[in-house]
Amino acid sequence: MVMDSLAGFIPFISYFALGYALILAFLFIYTLVTPHCEWSLMKQNNRAAAVAFSGAFLGFTLPIASAAINSVDLIDFAIWGLIAGVMQLVTFFAAKLYMPKLSERINNDEMSAGLFLAVASLTTGILNAACMTY
Repeated sequence: MVMDSLAGFIPFISYFALGYALILAFLFIYTLVTPHCEWSLMKQNNRAAAVAFSGAFLGFTLPIASAAINSVDLIDFAIWGLIAGVMQLVTFFAAKLYMPKLSERINNDEMSAGLFLAVASLTTGILNAACMTY
């Protein structure tokens, strides 16, 4: 009985490790792409940066979870993970079109800018996750 329960451990750990790697890679790339430095700002207790970054983090993780559920193998999972990352980056640039001084406002700890970007990221993540069905 215990062996039956452990039979799924290898697929679990494979999907979990790949999901975690995708999340870490996304966070790294996201901080390189955005003009403001989320890590530095958060170390300075910038709430707007923390809120915006948390929104992107969750907005990416939601479709990663959906991709893990719906993918047929690890390659499929990785491809959909890449698509989710691209969609989050597109969302950031779209938000900047709507609010051209977005990064400057986040640098200045303006919560309305951070919250706007967080909600845009979460909205994209929810929609992205819902669309990852077969």
